[in-house]
Amino acid sequence: MNYLRRRLSDSNFMSNLPNGYMTDLQRPDPPQQSPAVSPGPAERRMPPAQQQPSAGGGSGFFSSISNAVKQTTAAAAATLSEAADRAGVSSHGKILLVIDDQQTDWVKVFKGRKIHGEFDIKVEQAEFSEINLVANASGTYNVNIDAIRSGHKVTKSFRPDFVLIRQHAFSMDRNGDHRNMVIGLQYAGLPSVNTLHSVYNFCDKPWVVSSL
Repeated sequence: MNYLRRRLSDSNFMSNLPNGYMTDLQRPDPPQQSPAVSPGPAERRMPPAQQQPSAGGGSGFFSSISNAVKQTTAAAAATLSEAADRAGVSSHGKILLVIDDQQTDWVKVFKGRKIHGEFDIKVEQAEFSEINLVANASGTYNVNIDAIRSGHKVTKSFRPDFVLIRQHAFSMDRNGDHRNMVIGLQYAGLPSVNTLHSVYNFCDKPWVVSSL
């Protein structure tokens, strides 16, 4: 290329050319400009990445699971506690006070029986002469038993839930008047079979006959 330029720049050579022929080659080369730095491609904006759960969000998620487990555990603990309470009441049972002599063992009679199929029946048997009752106007009461069983002194204190009377509350024998005990049971509001009202009325046979 440089050779051609030198050749064409020779005046003798150019004079022999037709007019206007290759005149553009005689023009001086335009000054070269430093190549402009074209702006690079527009910066690509990366699409926002899907937001990842932050550490706080993760901890909140696990915290909610932990709270749910605690609530479930608390509910399960409350359910088990209620079942244990019912089992405790059932094992303790209802106390039945049987007022009778020792000729009939009422413990064997009620053995294995339940009230409404749920509560066991615990029998406490004693005679009128072996019972001491304390009843208050507030509705509280307590029964104490001082008895001799198989040559051993037995002392008990409890609150019966029901009374079964199989012994006469009044007789002409010494220390045979136990009407005050019937009145105390009535004052305490204990349910009974027969009713305490009928037991008291039958303490005096002439009264019963006149009532009939």
